[in-house]
Amino acid sequence: MIKFLDLKKINEQYETAFQTKLKSVLENSWYILGKEVTAFENNFAFYCGTKHCVGVGNGFDALVLIFKAYIQLGKLQKGDEVIVPANTYIASILAILEADLIPVQVEPKLETYNINPNLILEKITSKTRAILVVHLYGQLAEMDEINVIAHQNNLLVIEDAAQAHGAILVESQKSKVESKKSGNLSNAAAFSFYPGKNLGALGDGGAVTTNDGELAKIIQSLRNYGSETKYQNEYIGVNSRLDELQAAFLNQKLPSLDAENDKRRTIAKRYLAEIKNDKIQLPVWDYSQNHVFHLFVIRTENRDELQQYLLENGIQTMIHYPIPSHKQKAFSNWNNLSFPITERIHNEVLSLPMSPVMTGDEVSFVIEKMNLWI
Repeated sequence: MIKFLDLKKINEQYETAFQTKLKSVLENSWYILGKEVTAFENNFAFYCGTKHCVGVGNGFDALVLIFKAYIQLGKLQKGDEVIVPANTYIASILAILEADLIPVQVEPKLETYNINPNLILEKITSKTRAILVVHLYGQLAEMDEINVIAHQNNLLVIEDAAQAHGAILVESQKSKVESKKSGNLSNAAAFSFYPGKNLGALGDGGAVTTNDGELAKIIQSLRNYGSETKYQNEYIGVNSRLDELQAAFLNQKLPSLDAENDKRRTIAKRYLAEIKNDKIQLPVWDYSQNHVFHLFVIRTENRDELQQYLLENGIQTMIHYPIPSHKQKAFSNWNNLSFPITERIHNEVLSLPMSPVMTGDEVSFVIEKMNLWI
């Protein structure tokens, strides 16, 4: 069986380093917000090119705390509208709601699965205060256009970069911006280190990156019960701190991230060049470093049939995602909304095996079976 994602194999290469770090944390006996968290925050901020990184419990909390910190700063108020892609994973929308803000869903481009900047303009109202951009499947959204729209309309831009660790914006003549990584393309960004991410921990973990020192300081307090000084609580906060041991593991894996992303791109290039089946719609990519292929997502009208065929041939796949947020039972008041592009995507997408530990033979086998499907 070719696994969709072989986490055991991915993490085996770090086992000795993990054991060393585990022993170090045990000997140090500082388990919450210790030197490993501080080191990772510094390392990841440097990696992303930002001034600040704040480690939190998970990617969802990272988003929620960004919104809540902006409310504390007076840049957002409860009831403000936040534009968000309609085809994102439900966590993006739940985070907006958790902060007592209103999500306004916008259709993506069918070619890239990322939010359509032209449609953002149609959804801006007097209540719009922010755009939550999701770099879906690991490909950067059109940040030049989105940032121009935000600037012209005095809106905050927040990145949901949970699937895009290390993605790089190509140099743009429009904005005169040199190459920058995800997490440094907006006012603030949220990352997840869920085990299956390109930079994955051995449990939950998340972080906020930003160049705004005031925002970072408030998030540091909010993640720790709203307290900067022990037993003194400036804000109504939560308990959402990046675990010391997970930070230690992430510190070991971060130096390999770019190389592992390159391996993913190499596999993607083979898929794109060698899968030749008229029933399959391959993803669109300009072959720059703007895509880290957290997922390699194809589309077909007979998605369930293809998935079963691949399973019968020993290839594990997944669907990201089968049900759009506006059709979920939890959002029954949205069930009558119509987002035809989003609904088509959710009905047709299938994620092929993709990881930095796939062998050439495994990639060849997937390609062979994809081409034989009729």
